[in-house]
Amino acid sequence: MTNEAITFIRPPTLTDQAPYAYAATASAKQAIYTAGACPLDADGQTVAVGDYVGQARQVMANLVVTLREAGAELTDVVKSTVYVASSQRDDLNAVWDVVHSTFGHHDAPSTLLGVSVLGWPNQLVEVEAIAVVAGPASTY
Repeated sequence: MTNEAITFIRPPTLTDQAPYAYAATASAKQAIYTAGACPLDADGQTVAVGDYVGQARQVMANLVVTLREAGAELTDVVKSTVYVASSQRDDLNAVWDVVHSTFGHHDAPSTLLGVSVLGWPNQLVEVEAIAVVAGPASTY
């Protein structure tokens, strides 16, 4: 499934080793800006304490739910930001592998950051996204 309102930009003079597009253009009627998806279960408890990969999986599942509630899918995302509470590149790469595999072939521009702390107790991962859709999103 693709979103025809999104065009990914991959300049031929830049390396093709980056697992995402360098930029995106979007022509849509509705933009959706998510808060950072956190590794929380339905009761508000942090899942997979101490496990970057486990938390990344929960974060991406929560992001999918949020996007769907707003009338979008992962294929509508034009930009994401991935926060990892670690200064270790291996931890960042482990989280990125989960995020990248969840997005599949939809390689929207993304920024991966190592940060010192995130907001919830025992939180290691957070992902926020910007999506575009052709029509109005759901509202409450």
